[in-house]
Amino acid sequence: MVEWTAAERSAILGLWGKINVDEIGPQAIARLLIVFPWTQRHFTSFGNMSSAAAIQGNPKVAHHGKIVMGGLERAVKNLDNVKAAYASLSVMHSEKLHVDPDNFRLLAECITVCVAMKFGPSVFTADVQEAWQKFLCVVVSALGRQYH
Repeated sequence: MVEWTAAERSAILGLWGKINVDEIGPQAIARLLIVFPWTQRHFTSFGNMSSAAAIQGNPKVAHHGKIVMGGLERAVKNLDNVKAAYASLSVMHSEKLHVDPDNFRLLAECITVCVAMKFGPSVFTADVQEAWQKFLCVVVSALGRQYH
């Protein structure tokens, strides 16, 4: 179990309250598919992903980005037991979808980049980033739990 300080909880919840999942989600998943093109193999049913522009304009990519952020909201609402909150997601990604668990880390990086670009250094301070990174590490670990 992860121990959160009051400052970390405040930073995570405060940042999450500012995030527009309909904006950040599609941006992050598109960035993942563009920057790390081998991740596209998990999204063959999404249609045209032949270029960055095609990925960014793909409605299925955008929709999945919103789903991912909805999943992240589950972790925000369950900070004290992210592992349990993500148990079924871990099983699904491991046993049904066969997603390489390193992809979770890559997506977390893309989410962080999108959040940092959106809010800049006045909101996404080093202290906020520290708490956010810890939070995403916990999420990534919980998603990868089934693989262990």
